[in-house]
Amino acid sequence: MPDTDTPLIEKLREIVGEKGLIVDRGEMAPFLTDWRNRRTGDALSVVLPSSTEEVAAVMKLAAAEGQPVFPSGGNTGLCYGAVPETDKPGKLGIVLGLQRMNRIREIDRAANLMTVDAGVVLANIHTAAAEIGRQFPLYLGSEGSAQIGGLISTNAGGTGVVKYGPTRDLVAGLEIVLADGTVLRDLAALAKDNTGYLLRHLFIGAEGTLGIITGAALHLHPEMPNRAHAWVSVASPQSAVDLLAAFQDRAGPYIEAFELVSASQFDLVVKHCERIRIPFEGGIPAWSLMIELSSVDSSTDLNGILEALLESGLENGGILDAVVANSEQQAQDIWHVRHSVSEANKKEGVGVVHDVAVRTSDVPAFIAAADEAAAAKYPHAFTEVVCHLGDGNVHYILMFSHEFWASLPDKEAYALEVEAAIHDVGARFHGTFSAEHGVGRKLTQELARLCNPVRYGLMQQVKALFDPDNRMNPGVLLTPAGTTPPRHN
Repeated sequence: MPDTDTPLIEKLREIVGEKGLIVDRGEMAPFLTDWRNRRTGDALSVVLPSSTEEVAAVMKLAAAEGQPVFPSGGNTGLCYGAVPETDKPGKLGIVLGLQRMNRIREIDRAANLMTVDAGVVLANIHTAAAEIGRQFPLYLGSEGSAQIGGLISTNAGGTGVVKYGPTRDLVAGLEIVLADGTVLRDLAALAKDNTGYLLRHLFIGAEGTLGIITGAALHLHPEMPNRAHAWVSVASPQSAVDLLAAFQDRAGPYIEAFELVSASQFDLVVKHCERIRIPFEGGIPAWSLMIELSSVDSSTDLNGILEALLESGLENGGILDAVVANSEQQAQDIWHVRHSVSEANKKEGVGVVHDVAVRTSDVPAFIAAADEAAAAKYPHAFTEVVCHLGDGNVHYILMFSHEFWASLPDKEAYALEVEAAIHDVGARFHGTFSAEHGVGRKLTQELARLCNPVRYGLMQQVKALFDPDNRMNPGVLLTPAGTTPPRHN
């Protein structure tokens, strides 16, 4: 057990006060384990600054003491990126959380900007935007606990990427505390600024390995008062792709979400989650397509457009059945089912979740090839598909029972073997193995194996420039510069 009465602890207490310091092992526990309880680390303490100045002071102290720093957000990630682990002897490191930095600093309706502390929870950003007739279009199931700093650090996706892009496209400016405590402020959020390198993009998706995001200027978008929703039973993934093309032709600017889900996934949602309503007489479709259209123009007949496109699909056989929401409650019921998949999977067993992205046109072939690989190598698992079809992001999941998983002598090695098998399928389609979940500690070997060597080397150089002592979230994303990562055929 680490000594909780050291000069370093006292210096941290002087910076953040008693409210900002946790040294009790029980109180630290939620910061040391990932939310699915699969991996646990350790730390000297948890530090919770209340301002950017306090973050900078903590970082200066950590630099002077050679202490690793592990940024912590809402702990909703899937790749163990927030689990504090270090290979530095005698240096457990400091977990740095920003939950006390939860202010909305400014809202500029004319410029469509909101400036916030990094610890603001996504749901609160949604509420604040709605109060001025705007929206921040990042939507995911963990919005009640995910913090915006962590979402930016992992370049989170969600269901709205097809229309608004990933988090990277929603960030107009950042405030960052670097490894040595220097503060980089880039919150002007100008629409045009051609004064050299756009440095903030280095920190978006960097998973806390280059610095601590303490503030962000976010792009807001108009509220969409006019929406239409449908749950569609399609004959196959290829039918879903064909239907997407038809929607792009007729309703491209209106497509807000286009989600493809297998029956095996929704079976688990029905089994484990509450308030689930399946609107089809025949039960859960083999392939479900959940569609949302939106418009700022209330006079646009979105339901009419939706129904005409669905009728055409029914006529050509691509659609087997369809239900259009005729009330806000029915729309909420549809998306409640979709957003319950993570909860259901956690209760069912141990899911090895893949975050592959390919071209949308290749999604059906990728799913078929992944099914073939999974059946050949892992017949004791069953598979599920949750696909953001509009952007080609396929969460291909192999679900193992708790009993089987408990029997494995090396769970992490087995998971990596499973992941590599499906990642190799994605590579055949020139896809990526990480579309929105990040790399974290979970997939560092896969990044080293599959990344272009030139690109990987350049990323190591960037890491070494900003964090020469490898103290920022060490072990996440990259191996240190100067080391040779493992590479396999």
